[in-house]
Amino acid sequence: MDVASIKDLVQTQFQFEAEWEEEMGRLTLPAEHILPVCEFLWKNPSTYFDSLSCLTAIDQGPEAGKMEVIYTLYSIPNHVTLHLRVMLDREKPSVSSVSSVWRTADWHEREAFDFYGIQFEGHPDLRRILLPEDWEGHPLRKDYVEQTKYHGIQVKS
Repeated sequence: MDVASIKDLVQTQFQFEAEWEEEMGRLTLPAEHILPVCEFLWKNPSTYFDSLSCLTAIDQGPEAGKMEVIYTLYSIPNHVTLHLRVMLDREKPSVSSVSSVWRTADWHEREAFDFYGIQFEGHPDLRRILLPEDWEGHPLRKDYVEQTKYHGIQVKS
């Protein structure tokens, strides 16, 4: 099954409007549908996306007021890659965790939480993964202001 057919299958199954970018193989869908769509794409024998290759986030900045979360799915038996994207409100970025579908999402979501402050609802252990627990802010946000000191140590001159 090619990615355009998968897009049609998802839209038929879930009845929502989605933006399709064929050249990128990317489907932008409403954030509230990410978990059921991922479960469907994993369980459906005709798609069987058995791998979450990557989950990443993009901050569009304070002016845009949006953040993106992009999921790169891969079906090993079908040799197909599909990108799913959800748009989130930058002030309270929150989306369902997909760690119940793919265990690898656990670490990917923790990284997006750590660097962007995105909340993944239902995540089993959402806490910082690379920065210390008491680090201030989320360094990949476009309006991030670096700390000058951390526990008395100069980190910015």
